[in-house]
Amino acid sequence: MSAAPRIAVFVSGGGRSLENLALRIAAGELNAQIALVLTNSPRAGALERARRLRLAHVVIDGEKRLSPAEFSLAAFRAAEAAGAELVVLAGFLRLLVIPPAWLGRVLNIHPSLLPAFGGHGFYGHRVHEAVIASGVATSGCTVHYVTNEYDAGPILLQRALEVRRDDTPDTLAARVFEEEKLALPAAIALHLANDPRARAARAALVS
Repeated sequence: MSAAPRIAVFVSGGGRSLENLALRIAAGELNAQIALVLTNSPRAGALERARRLRLAHVVIDGEKRLSPAEFSLAAFRAAEAAGAELVVLAGFLRLLVIPPAWLGRVLNIHPSLLPAFGGHGFYGHRVHEAVIASGVATSGCTVHYVTNEYDAGPILLQRALEVRRDDTPDTLAARVFEEEKLALPAAIALHLANDPRARAARAALVS
C-alpha cells in the first residue's frame, strides 16, 4: 500500500484546526499524514499541540526580521524538505508569497462565505463581529486556493449556516468552527483525490 499523501500545516494561533485534522487522520476519515507543522510565532499554542500529537514542527522567523518574500521562501523550503505535496493554512496570519511551483497546492480556510467579509484585516473574531454588525442572515466558512491576494483565490468548498437573531460574535464563531471542522478535511480530500471540483478551481488560477 502506498504511503498517505504528506501535507504541511501552517498555523499562527492555538491550532484547533490542526488538532481536528490530526484526529480525523487518526480515525481514518482523511487519507493524509501531517509531515510538518510550521508557525511564525514561538508562542503559538499550536506548538504544544504538535508536541503532544508527536508531529514535526518548526518556528520560522519568530522575530519578524524577514521580508514576506524571504519568509515565504524559507517556509516553502521547509515544506518541501518535509516531502509535503500540499500546504494547508489553518489560522495562519502572516502574508505569504506563493512560489509558482506551489500555485494550486496551498489551501486556506476562512471563517465567512467569501467573497463576503474577506480581504486584508478580516480574520478571526473580526470577521464574526462584521457579520453580526451587517445584519446578514447567513454566514459560514470557505476553503479556497491561495493566491498572492488576500482571500481572493478560487473557492473549493463552502459550508453555510444561519446567523441567529441572538448570535454574538462568540456564539457565531463557535458554530462556524464546527463547520470548519468538516469543511477543511473535506476540501483536503477533494484536492488529494484530484476531484473535478478541485481541478476546476485550480484551472481558474490560470484562466
